Amino acid sequence: MSKNLDQIDTRLLKELQKDATLSQRELADRIGLSQNACWRRLKSLHDEGVLQGSTAQIAREKLGLNLVVFVMLRTRHHSAEWLQAFRRHVLTIPEVVDFHRIGGDYDYQLKVVTQDMTSYDKVYQRLIEKVELDSVTSYFAMEAIAEGRPLPI
Repeated sequence: MSKNLDQIDTRLLKELQKDATLSQRELADRIGLSQNACWRRLKSLHDEGVLQGSTAQIAREKLGLNLVVFVMLRTRHHSAEWLQAFRRHVLTIPEVVDFHRIGGDYDYQLKVVTQDMTSYDKVYQRLIEKVELDSVTSYFAMEAIAEGRPLPI
């Protein structure tokens, strides 16, 4: 069930997507609410599961994580047991930062962030070691034009 957001909730979420480090006082001032009203709104958004914690955006290049790879996977296996084993296996690989089941020519898409081609090859070897896959196709990002954009609310 999706929560119906009013204009104030939407403004709160937009401001938080821009800067989640804002204090409740700063956020309330930007929205035009009292601190108590702002706190109640934020609590409601957390309780409803709309807000799920907060994270920091990290400049991956500053940490030497210069290679982004989109991995497209196809499998012949579609049983619940295989899917559970596959999910568990992929989620043990920390370089996989996004993991989606998709429709179309492929079954799954992974976004892998790592240092270089040698480290990606280690991720690839780890990916294929425990589960049978029909095909693995890798696309290497040459430039991040937009990454981690705010949700369109």
